[in-house]
Amino acid sequence: MSTLFAAAGLGSEAPRPLADRLRPQKLSDVVGQDHLVGEDGVITRMLAAGRIPSIILWGPPGTGKTTIARLLAGETGLAFEQISAIFSGVADLKKVFEQARIRREQGRGTLLFVDEIHRFNKSQQDSFLPFVEDGTIILVGATTENPSFELNGALLSRAQVLVLNRLKANALDALIRRAEVYERRPLPADEAARSAICSLADGDGRYFLNLLEEIFAAVPAGGAALTPADLARTVQKRLPLYDKASDGHYNLISALHKSVRGSDPDAALYYLARMLVAGEDPLFIVRRVVRMAVEDVGLADPAALQQALLAKEAYDFLGSPEGELAIAQAVVYVATAPKSNALYTAYKAASGRAQQTGSLMPPKIILNAPTKLMKQQEYGTGYRYDHDEPDGFSGQNYFPEGLGRESYYHPVERGFEREVRKRLEYWERLRQERSR
Repeated sequence: MSTLFAAAGLGSEAPRPLADRLRPQKLSDVVGQDHLVGEDGVITRMLAAGRIPSIILWGPPGTGKTTIARLLAGETGLAFEQISAIFSGVADLKKVFEQARIRREQGRGTLLFVDEIHRFNKSQQDSFLPFVEDGTIILVGATTENPSFELNGALLSRAQVLVLNRLKANALDALIRRAEVYERRPLPADEAARSAICSLADGDGRYFLNLLEEIFAAVPAGGAALTPADLARTVQKRLPLYDKASDGHYNLISALHKSVRGSDPDAALYYLARMLVAGEDPLFIVRRVVRMAVEDVGLADPAALQQALLAKEAYDFLGSPEGELAIAQAVVYVATAPKSNALYTAYKAASGRAQQTGSLMPPKIILNAPTKLMKQQEYGTGYRYDHDEPDGFSGQNYFPEGLGRESYYHPVERGFEREVRKRLEYWERLRQERSR
């Protein structure tokens, strides 16, 4: 049966991207993942022991997940089957499982590589379980998403998760050398341009090799080496890797929050810019800054909440990109404000007690008595109006009678909470004096 390439007269010489032509032929050629395929790597030790379990390869795009799966099959003599969770359904899985069962009866195992395995729903993921358990298939799944959130616990318990790293400078340098050998000439780019190319790749080896291919094609042999300015005109700039529903989204907002909490305005601005450049909804960020203001600053600087809310108002008025500066101002203000989570922890403690004692009645002295019956029940009897008391403070107990007085809010000795702390200590002294 002829293929489309054969029909076009291309056959085995069909054009392939440089990334595919330079795909490693053995595991030791995989760059940037020495912790997995190096001399003492996890996969190297598995092969030496003669036992390959089912594996989930978790890492960013272009780090070698598909290549490692293919080479594993070759190293172990297993039949290699590859499917994509994007394009495959139940019927495809049944077909693959049946073929694997037949091979097993003939004495040969199957390594099933599932790309984007997190795209399968729960029932589809469950369908792998019996075939993984009885050894019909060795499952190697690839995912860019956190398996803890995207894969079933039952499947995770039957597989080992291996993390692949984004490619660093030394790994990208190795890819340049391989491309130069293949092209039989040096990469036509000066040192500054090479550094810029590495930055553009953002750790993605496939994208990096595609960039190199584009540069080799743009500059003929003997042509002048590209400078960073030339590079900007020659290649398309890559948008940052970011998906509003993926790990990158939650990782960056977490990084922003922790930088603010850690009083590091520079790191906070960096992560804010990362999110905005990648296309995050500015209002999502503002909502989180409001949360930071109340959770991590609170009454240590009440103006932090005002700044966050004003940033939202300014952004609504100005829009992008001008309004983004107001968000940056709020981020810096909250990051540099004195920190306290006293209000946050107090509210959590009070919420916990409310859930435990939610049916207790408030004391009758602080309940209104709009009816005769309620007056007969002594609602409001004995209540002392604080404004009529010395120092504007009566010191009465407002907790339910069966609960007794409790303390949840403990201000810190920072910012405005230092003043709040003095007030509470003063009122506690008055309370003690008037209870004698």
